[in-house]
Amino acid sequence: QVQLVESGGGLVQAGGSLRLSCAASGRTFSSYAMGWFRQAPGKEREFVATISWSARSTSYAESVKGRFAISRDNAKNTVYLQMNSLKPEDTAVYYCAAGRRPYYYNPDLQTDDFGSWGQGTQVTVSS
Repeated sequence: QVQLVESGGGLVQAGGSLRLSCAASGRTFSSYAMGWFRQAPGKEREFVATISWSARSTSYAESVKGRFAISRDNAKNTVYLQMNSLKPEDTAVYYCAAGRRPYYYNPDLQTDDFGSWGQGTQVTVSS
């Protein structure tokens, strides 16, 4: 099992930027795909971005393409989500997640493909 701790959330004006971080411990971080998901009030948790264990492959939700960037530093056991040009509709709790299977990735990974989740960090974008 892996433990995940997110940080970097907060309140920002529309058009601003935030960088989320997720620190992992308890398992070989570099062997697993990682993902960011979000959940707004009254809505289901949704996919934001994923990254393969090697960082060679990434995938993004259409709603964040060109604005968000996922990256990872396997030496620091950390995955990041750089969020630019933020919009009020990006307001949500953002969750970091670790894949269930080592050395497994495809661009269509969904929530069921991730077995470990962080506690979430709140992102609020004001208009």
